[in-house]
Amino acid sequence: MGVKLVALDIDGTVIPPGNGSGDHDPPLAIREAVRDLTASGVAVVLASGRMFPGTLRVVRALHLVTPMVCQQGCSVHRLDGSMLHEFPIPRQLALEIVDYARSIGCDYEWFNPLRYLASRESEATRRYGEVSGIVPEYRPDPEHSGVVPTGVGIISDDEEARAIHRHLAAAYADRLHVLDFPEVTVAVAPEANKGHALSLICSDLGIDRHEVVAVGDSVNDAAMLAWAGLGAAMAHADSYARDAADLVLEPGADALAKFLRGLAR
Repeated sequence: MGVKLVALDIDGTVIPPGNGSGDHDPPLAIREAVRDLTASGVAVVLASGRMFPGTLRVVRALHLVTPMVCQQGCSVHRLDGSMLHEFPIPRQLALEIVDYARSIGCDYEWFNPLRYLASRESEATRRYGEVSGIVPEYRPDPEHSGVVPTGVGIISDDEEARAIHRHLAAAYADRLHVLDFPEVTVAVAPEANKGHALSLICSDLGIDRHEVVAVGDSVNDAAMLAWAGLGAAMAHADSYARDAADLVLEPGADALAKFLRGLAR
């Protein structure tokens, strides 16, 4: 397979797991491997759960000029922040999820590509703000902020999140794409996933999916790992990413850099 584009998740992939919240600086080995890829003519695209500002900082650290996928695939941005694609969700569906969050006593988040609001401050919301390079906004009724949502999430814990995910996935089936994170269950538009966003970028660039390699470690990477010609999961990846991938990288801090250097050659 001739590789023309490599898509990389950020947190847990380009930024190793365990690094501090808000870290935007990939390890030197990753930066050098990406440099070798771009020098060999392979396009590198970052696809992240971060919002645009946090994603842009890593794009700049890697000296990339390609569009970037943000917020699980809710939006695709150019370097200047302008959006190539955006996928809002119907307000009524978002309000239904807010009502459900309130009925089970959970806080919730309401967001678009540029603003992130939550019904109450928590460690999870603070951490997402740091990673995304934005200041979260707090108010008891984010749904009345005037923000047209690309997503809404119910904030909980590991145990609650599994039950919440089962309920929302069953209730909304094809109407929403529901992501099962440990601390938050996020609902976005059905087409708002990294795989679809990557397909749009590749279409614009004239690149076939079989010429694409994707690397990730989490539930929000599963769609792009499945879509790419070759999907690679990190050694620590969750079950969603592993099931979608064609291969799992070796354990170790240098595994990704070694894999990318092989693609450059």
